[in-house]
Amino acid sequence: MKTLKAKLISDTVRRLCIEANYILPEDVRRCILTSRESEDWPVAQTMLDRIIENYVIAEKERMPICQDTGVTCVFVEVGQDVIVEGNLSEAIHEGVRIGSKEGYLRASLVADPLRRINTGDNTPAMIYYDIVPDDKLKITVAPKGFGSENMSKIEMLKPSDGLDGVKAFVIGTVEEAGANPCPPVVVGVGIGGTFDKAALLAKKALMRPTDDENTDPFYAKLEKELLESINNLGIGPQAFGGKTTALAVKINTMPTHIAGLPVAVNMNCHVARHVSCEL
Repeated sequence: MKTLKAKLISDTVRRLCIEANYILPEDVRRCILTSRESEDWPVAQTMLDRIIENYVIAEKERMPICQDTGVTCVFVEVGQDVIVEGNLSEAIHEGVRIGSKEGYLRASLVADPLRRINTGDNTPAMIYYDIVPDDKLKITVAPKGFGSENMSKIEMLKPSDGLDGVKAFVIGTVEEAGANPCPPVVVGVGIGGTFDKAALLAKKALMRPTDDENTDPFYAKLEKELLESINNLGIGPQAFGGKTTALAVKINTMPTHIAGLPVAVNMNCHVARHVSCEL
């Protein structure tokens, strides 16, 4: 058994909140640089140059990559042999609270969706727990801006819609979003489960490295096909045209009911922020 103090968890979340907002993951950087090399449309080249300049300055000057420091999504893998001294959820919220203050992160949370009073400290975090069979606790902090989140969709397709229906829905969602999610985007796709599970699958898909390959060859092929089709839309960086509308398409799946085919698309802008730590 391993015992972890709540204070350690709060300190870790505080650090991750700041790091995630200041430093773009290396795999996303490589993807943007590769896209820049392949672009031959001058306006698209300029847009990607500005994106590169922005994340370089953000890391060097220790400031947020984007003014929308987002909703703080926290994915926690809790080992069955881990004991937390204190309240785990409260420790995470406290880490977000302190990290937002110390990192000068914009307060973006309202306490009630209709009355719209700002909480002032970016809490509560959106926390997702998974129980895993070990003695470790892994925390992933993923700030989620709402320019892209607002463009996300879920559709309860019929089983008869099949593969073509899934492709049409994913591509159509990106096409309809246009400039709104600040392309180039990362597209997370969740297929299967139930209404809520499909959405969570899609959000978790955004945590996958942009340069990894799906372990299922069928879905690895589908990811590549969707990425090609999306980039052929010609929306391009910041919707000024070009080859780079999406940096990556990632698909997560799970079993579903014989009468259903839930599909969710969770969009992320090119500021695909996430960072992890294992305790």
